Amino acid sequence: MLAGTGYAEKAIEYYIRKAHMGDMPDADQASEMVGSCGDTMKVFLKIENNIIKDIKYQVLGCPGAVSSAMAAAKLVKGKDLQYAGTVSDNDIFSELEDIPAQKHHCIQLAVKALHKAVDEYGNGKKR
Repeated sequence: MLAGTGYAEKAIEYYIRKAHMGDMPDADQASEMVGSCGDTMKVFLKIENNIIKDIKYQVLGCPGAVSSAMAAAKLVKGKDLQYAGTVSDNDIFSELEDIPAQKHHCIQLAVKALHKAVDEYGNGKKR
């Protein structure tokens, strides 16, 4: 169904599997952001020695938002905070391979939510 609307198979797989979706009660950082379309993302980070040991997103939004969040989580899990702070829209788009042009704002939301969590953790605004 999504394939006929401009989503690449890889993006659809992220949406279906939702490997990094959920809550993390023991998170070291939790940050929330609302996108321009009303989609909402909450990012949970478990950090050890500046490495993202685990990451979860809660997403209230469309398949583009879910896919983007899951791709962002995959890219930064196991990486250091500095790297996570440099992940770009293009990195997520490349990971997804393709989503409809009208859903590119979902990629931006996933990146902004991730960067907010990293920044707040670095600035001591922990959970």
